[in-house]
Amino acid sequence: MKDQRHKRKESFSVLLISNIDRSSRQFQLSMFTIRMVIFLLVLLLVLLGWLGYQYATGYNRQEALRQQLHSQEEKMAQLEQEKETWNSEKLALTAENETLRQEQEQLKAAKEEEPKEEPEPEVDSTYPTRYPYQGTGVLEGTYSEEQPYITLSTYAGGTIVAAGDGTVTAVGQDDTYKIILEITHPSGYMTRYLSRGEAELQVEEGTEVSAGDGLVNITTDDTLVDYQILQGEETVDPLSMIDAKG
Repeated sequence: MKDQRHKRKESFSVLLISNIDRSSRQFQLSMFTIRMVIFLLVLLLVLLGWLGYQYATGYNRQEALRQQLHSQEEKMAQLEQEKETWNSEKLALTAENETLRQEQEQLKAAKEEEPKEEPEPEVDSTYPTRYPYQGTGVLEGTYSEEQPYITLSTYAGGTIVAAGDGTVTAVGQDDTYKIILEITHPSGYMTRYLSRGEAELQVEEGTEVSAGDGLVNITTDDTLVDYQILQGEETVDPLSMIDAKG
C-alpha cells in the first residue's frame, strides 16, 4: 500500500494581547477566510469608489443645473426689466397720442369757430372788363365826350385781345382804320377795336371768342389802336370797366 499523505490546510494565527491585564486571545484564520476578507475589502473599496463617482457626477450635474437655473433667472429678470421699459414707453406714447388728439380737437374747434370767409363772387366773363392789349404799349388818350374811346400806342409783337366772351359780329376797314373789329357780348355790351396801322387779323366774322383770346397781332411799332365800349347806343368809359387784374 502506498503511503497516504495528509494534506494540511494552510491557516494563520492571530494573537491579540490586551495592554491592560496582558491577557491574550488567539484566533485561527484559514486561507479561505483571509481571501474572503480580502475579496470583501476589495468589493467594499470598489463600491465606495463607485458611490464616490456617482456622487461626484451627481454633484457636477446639479451644479450645471444650478448654473442653468441661475442663467434662466437672470434672463427672466432681464425680460421683466425690458417689459417694464416697454410698458413705460407705451404709457408715454399713449399720453403723447392723447395730447396730440386733444390739440387736434382744439384746432378743429378753433377752426370751426373762425368766421368763414365769403367766397369771392365769380367774375362774369361776358362783361368786357379785361384790358384789351397784351405787350408793350402806352395809353395815349383817355375817354371824353369829344373822344368816346381810349387810344393805345402799341409796338410790334403785341396782341389786341378780347375784353370778354362774345361773338365777332363785324370786321371791316375805312379811310382812317386799317382794321375795324366789333364783338357783341351776351351781357349786352359791344366792344370795338380800331387799328390805324397795318396788323394781322386773327379772327373773322362769326368767330366765338373768350376773354383774353388774340384778335389782332401788331406788326409795326407805334401803331395806334382805339378801343371803345358801347351799351346799346351809349358809349362807356373803358377804364371804368377794365378790371384792375386785367
